[in-house]
Amino acid sequence: MADKATQIAALLTPTIDSLGLELIGVEYLPSPGSAVLRLYIDVPEADSAAGRMVGIEDCESVSREVSALLDVEDPITSHYTLEVSSPGVDRPLFTAAHFARFVGDTAKVTLRLPQDGRRRLQGRIVGVEGQTVRVELAGIGGLPVLVEIAIANVEKARLVPDWAALGYAPSKESKGRGSKSATAPKKQANPKPAAEGPTAAE
Repeated sequence: MADKATQIAALLTPTIDSLGLELIGVEYLPSPGSAVLRLYIDVPEADSAAGRMVGIEDCESVSREVSALLDVEDPITSHYTLEVSSPGVDRPLFTAAHFARFVGDTAKVTLRLPQDGRRRLQGRIVGVEGQTVRVELAGIGGLPVLVEIAIANVEKARLVPDWAALGYAPSKESKGRGSKSATAPKKQANPKPAAEGPTAAE
């Protein structure tokens, strides 16, 4: 995560933990005149194993508590929109522990600096050692190629859903399926929540 995202994650983690949820990552996307602050939350791994999933109520609860904290601490001085989302099936990976949890799955990785002339890689996560991830890529003739990637060089990474295992094929309608979110435009007067389908906006 970038410095601003890391700062915000450290600020918000205790509040989100107190709600019985985990902050798995923060994306801070500045742009002229505005910005997007996107939080990805999940249930603790033990709860996930028991079948609990993040719901729209969780996203709304985090949005309310986080909004109040951000208003007090004011780490972002410009206008911005707060988005709170579950990871979804194309789950983002932010840390070495995230990669380790999904060894055996396929990930799409964008690098900060190219390796072997490439910034975008897709392959199976085969292991993690310290802050280094090992990914198996398909090489020439289908022969696997093992690459090692430093977490510090990962700009962004996401799991690639196994649509066949999930029981359906990708389509426009299935894009983003499995993700729930709450969105709150900040630095505006009297935001009010309103639920609409799987998303909520303040």
